[in-house]
Amino acid sequence: MNKTAANANEPVKVDIWSDVQCPWCYIGKRRFEAAIESSGIAVDIEYHSFELAPDTPVEYEGTPIQFLSERKGLPMPQVEEMLTRVTDIATSLGLHYDYEHIHQTNTVKAHELLHYAKAHGRQLEMKERLLEAYFVKTEHVGRIEDLADIAASIGFDRDDVVRVLESSEYLPAVKADVDLAMQYGIQGVPFFVIDGKYGVSGAQESESFANVLSQVLTERDA
Repeated sequence: MNKTAANANEPVKVDIWSDVQCPWCYIGKRRFEAAIESSGIAVDIEYHSFELAPDTPVEYEGTPIQFLSERKGLPMPQVEEMLTRVTDIATSLGLHYDYEHIHQTNTVKAHELLHYAKAHGRQLEMKERLLEAYFVKTEHVGRIEDLADIAASIGFDRDDVVRVLESSEYLPAVKADVDLAMQYGIQGVPFFVIDGKYGVSGAQESESFANVLSQVLTERDA
């Protein structure tokens, strides 16, 4: 992850690997945003694709609890406890997860949509909208038609989104992100690469993120 540090006056570059259906990614996003606000440090954020379960069918028939139970080999009551914990933490941050109605699905098309939005300079807005769609509004984020509706809701050309997703125009960009994650040894998300050299794994408390950002500036000034 080593690369030349940016000029001291430039924003801190932050690369974030995450998945649209990762509950800790939304929590981590809020905590990192709080760190930015509290520290007053300028950042340049870029999101990168990471598929937690690329083998998931678009039309998964079960519930998220059933999915996690099957995938992790855990009894459903234990999974329910895990989701209650993460839901409570999300609620404390103003995020109201609705696991009773969430559509477990494949997220590759959602990642393609994020790359499309990045090409139009609106990746951060799209990331927030997709996380909200999945966890809070319980919209389907695996199907092209639904993703086109979500994109249109924030002003994108719906027909163009359908065209891009049907052609898989941004699939190579998704795969490139996944490959880079493998090169970095990233095995879980969220994962933050700060200023090209600090790797921060997980949805850390905002104070921890703020400390890393401050450390970057301290090293720039040294």
